[in-house]
Amino acid sequence: MTNDKGIFIKNVYYMLSYAFRALRQDGWKSVAVEDFASAQDLLAAILAKATAQQVKQGLHREYVTQRDTLPVLRGKINLPETVRCRTQCSPVMACKFDELSEDNLFNRILKTTLTLLLRDSTVSDTHKAAVRRVLRFLDGVAVVQPAAIPWTRLQYRRDNQNYELLMGLCQLVLDGMLQTTENGSHKLAMFDDTHMERLYEKFILEYYRRHHSYLSEIKASQVPWNLTGMHDAQSLRLLPVMKTDVLLRQGEKILIIDAKYYGQIMQRNFDKLSLRSAHLYQIYAYVSNADRQHTGNVSGLLVYAKTQEELLPDCMYNMGGNHIGAVTLDLSRDFSKITAQLDAIAARFFERGQG
Repeated sequence: MTNDKGIFIKNVYYMLSYAFRALRQDGWKSVAVEDFASAQDLLAAILAKATAQQVKQGLHREYVTQRDTLPVLRGKINLPETVRCRTQCSPVMACKFDELSEDNLFNRILKTTLTLLLRDSTVSDTHKAAVRRVLRFLDGVAVVQPAAIPWTRLQYRRDNQNYELLMGLCQLVLDGMLQTTENGSHKLAMFDDTHMERLYEKFILEYYRRHHSYLSEIKASQVPWNLTGMHDAQSLRLLPVMKTDVLLRQGEKILIIDAKYYGQIMQRNFDKLSLRSAHLYQIYAYVSNADRQHTGNVSGLLVYAKTQEELLPDCMYNMGGNHIGAVTLDLSRDFSKITAQLDAIAARFFERGQG
């Protein structure tokens, strides 16, 4: 099986390679030419290889507080515990000291993810063998409960920046984990729409960053509300944040892209199919507030991942002087056709400069 929900697994790899720049290095060419049975099989292969590379460079270590009874003082002495030992005629001291250890949160998340992938029936025997090989280097590391992982507290510095890729992959796997009701055991699910939408958004943004550098601005950004007059701080806090998935700019021209990954694109009202109201209102709000001077230079585009629906949007409207529309991106095609679609979107709104 080479696809998952209509998406070629190879295309998931390419999307990951844009989302995580490290996967574009030469060392990943062997993975790029493989065939994968499922998204989890792909992630197992990537994570095993990335972990093996990290083992060669050295696993991340942090100072962890240890407590032990020792014949000589190390660190700080625990006086009450030392007295208790002496009353039992034991010539040792209870010490509290910091020690560099591989048993930290980063490596615990890594070991937990690899262990769960090892139990997943959709991971091939070849990639399970690779996972087992790297798990040997994590023998002294504990596992954690996936639901208790504080993802937002993970911080990356120069000494652990390689873990950003590892933790990103781990989160993709662990966020897709289901707990069965029969025996409390864990099962890994394929990517659901929530996980794929995040990857889809990041892929489109990073694709334009890499291949359309002639644009003066390529980013995910917030659109400020086009307010007039004075407003108190409490009222301003009540306004929702308008955060775009992708904002492209060339000179005065701006294109706001909202990437949408849904199982069903169109909405049905009685017998009439139409664009989803909430999505259209959302992109209209982004564009109308971004075009503060009403120049017509700001456009908006809903870019849906193509589904199996008979009616799919390919439309553009002039709404109050701004162009707003919707198109689909077919993730079940060869990847070169996907990138050609993205290039065509940029060509439609901007003049090609020197990349």
